[in-house]
Amino acid sequence: PALAAAEENAGGLDEIVVTAEKRETNLQKTPISISVLGDQALADRHVQSLLDLQDGAVPSLRIGPTFTRNSALSVGIRGITGGDSNQPSRDAGIGIYIDGVYLGRAQGLGMALMDVERIEVLKGPQGTLFGRNSVGGAVSIVSKKPSGEFALRQTLGLRNYDGYSSETHLDLPSFANIALKFDAVLLKRDGTVKNTLAGADDFNRFDRRGLHGAALWTPNAEFSAQIDADYTYDVTTPYYVQLLNLSQTARPLAPLVQVQPDRAGSTDIGVPQQGNRGETYGASLHLKWHPSDAIELRSISAYRHLKQKQLDNGIGAHAGTVFQPDATFSRYSLASMRQEQVSQEFQLVGDAGRLQYVAGLFYYHESGDDDAWSPNTMRWNADGTAATPLATLTEGARAPFPDRASTAKADSYAAYGQATWTPPVLDDMLRLTAGGRFTHDKKSGRLYKVNGADTPYSFTFSKDHFDPQVTITFDPSKDVEIYGKWGTAYRAGGANSRSLTYRAYGPEKVSTFEAGLKTSFWDRRGRFNIAAYTTRYSDIQIDFLAPNSGTNRTTTETLNAPGHGTIKGIEIETSLTPLPRLTLSASYAYTDAKLPQSVNPFLPAGSPLQTVYVTSTPRHAGSGAIDYSLPLTGDTELRAHLDANVAGRFHAVAGEDTLADRSFIVNGRLAVAGIDLNGAAKLEISLWSRNLFNEQHVFYRSAGAASIAGDYGIFNEPRTFGIDGTVRF
Repeated sequence: PALAAAEENAGGLDEIVVTAEKRETNLQKTPISISVLGDQALADRHVQSLLDLQDGAVPSLRIGPTFTRNSALSVGIRGITGGDSNQPSRDAGIGIYIDGVYLGRAQGLGMALMDVERIEVLKGPQGTLFGRNSVGGAVSIVSKKPSGEFALRQTLGLRNYDGYSSETHLDLPSFANIALKFDAVLLKRDGTVKNTLAGADDFNRFDRRGLHGAALWTPNAEFSAQIDADYTYDVTTPYYVQLLNLSQTARPLAPLVQVQPDRAGSTDIGVPQQGNRGETYGASLHLKWHPSDAIELRSISAYRHLKQKQLDNGIGAHAGTVFQPDATFSRYSLASMRQEQVSQEFQLVGDAGRLQYVAGLFYYHESGDDDAWSPNTMRWNADGTAATPLATLTEGARAPFPDRASTAKADSYAAYGQATWTPPVLDDMLRLTAGGRFTHDKKSGRLYKVNGADTPYSFTFSKDHFDPQVTITFDPSKDVEIYGKWGTAYRAGGANSRSLTYRAYGPEKVSTFEAGLKTSFWDRRGRFNIAAYTTRYSDIQIDFLAPNSGTNRTTTETLNAPGHGTIKGIEIETSLTPLPRLTLSASYAYTDAKLPQSVNPFLPAGSPLQTVYVTSTPRHAGSGAIDYSLPLTGDTELRAHLDANVAGRFHAVAGEDTLADRSFIVNGRLAVAGIDLNGAAKLEISLWSRNLFNEQHVFYRSAGAASIAGDYGIFNEPRTFGIDGTVRF
């Protein structure tokens, strides 16, 4: 398929292997709508963190920052996103996995990627094999394993905005049946918007660092054990929020406040800003045992720890109070999150001739807490022609410390199974698959500070849920697969820690019918895959933002919308190798969503129901790429890549009829690879650019409760470019 397309070979497109069904299968023989980004595709697009997929490389997958915070990501597939999943009691709507380990929080998802073999994007509910909180789909990141042979890959890079990078990947020769692998990554770049306050950090900068080590023990052909440990440390600053226009009802603003309808290179008012500091670490143990050729037993044990500090002054003066002489302004959103999780999964994967099956047990526990404080940081002079930072944050604070604080924990138990039977009819062209997952969830939490005062609010949640799945697959030839499937998934309930009363909400559910066609043609030089689906979306967890309450805290309420919504769509992916070493690929996603109206808890009783929109999801989105390689001399070759990504307008806020801009992003890479260095090593030199044509668009636009003047919004990143040198031993 398009974005996954592997390197071409002399005979056509390479086979793509995925693990979407807990076993290795050919993508073209897997009855799921999947996009795959292999390691070469990731390098060509210069994807170094999940946030780099914000450009729309996979049209059905929508990734972006949570408001201004590029360390906590919002992830959506097929119109289903997680809402405000920054809270310890709020779960995401898309399951994110690294090597089979579920990542429970949105914080930390912006970390640097290590040595990735591929990223699989599974579209639609994955409630049977991947469990709760995969109502929209799942993103599975698969790392490269230790090879047992010596290999060293070192990359050094320079980029604009005074950026530089280093990646080291080392495989050691195996000894005593043990193979070791080590990875180290450093990615650094200054901000793209200058903060005009002396000594303050610029906006949208990052400093991402990571270490990873793996040891694979294979004492015999039947058993293996791999232990992984990783550590990442990120320092980022938020995106800059701009005042895009003035409304007819805009109240008086200070003369310093500027309308900035185009992407700004610097702030109109410099404000205090420091880096958001994130730290994650964890370890996992993967065990595999083959008691026979037909059975494999697996165990995945994991522990992860997360700590995130948020210091967000990105909205500066544009969401403060109406100008008043000598008044304080510039709300600094200071928050922290701490979370740890333990998970254990047992899997049985079997092959009994005409019956292939997967069964498993899963346990997950997490505990976390958060707190927040929102002091003002600046003071106007008498006429609004100048502003100065406050000597201390408490001097102008309208919120005591901490303004709010909560703690939550969750336990989830599950048993699942799925079996595929090939009946002895129609020359084995027919396959029938059925499966289900039983889940028991328990959650509890306390909101013990609201507006700085002690509070007694708490919640508990307990739920048993069963998610079935049925698939019928028909292969009229070795190059054609037709399938139809139906499956469900659900997202657990919780409570909103940004609420004034810790309002609890229930689970949401999806049920999806999907039909698909996967084809290979022209002697495997071409692929064409298409899927169409319709989703019934029930008890949707909707966030509503409070009108300006006169305090600095952001108040939201989450409730389940009555009735159900419908999301329909079509997804197409195709790849073609018309000439040796030339690959053309394209993909397209159409998403049509109609959600039920809902009561806005902040409006007076009896107010009309409010229209609700899917967020971050354009009706039309597409991506295309051209890849070409040209032999030069010996093993040296020239590689060229160009991709273009387009998306229509979409809603950024569920309860607001305000649209973000259309987008058209082009990325490119030109590399000379295989340069011989005295026979001992190979050198690759590459030039790359993201947003090659410096296109600008607003990806977040709102005229909601935080605005006193008009629309405010966030622009995409400007053009970035650089040069990388890679030596392979």
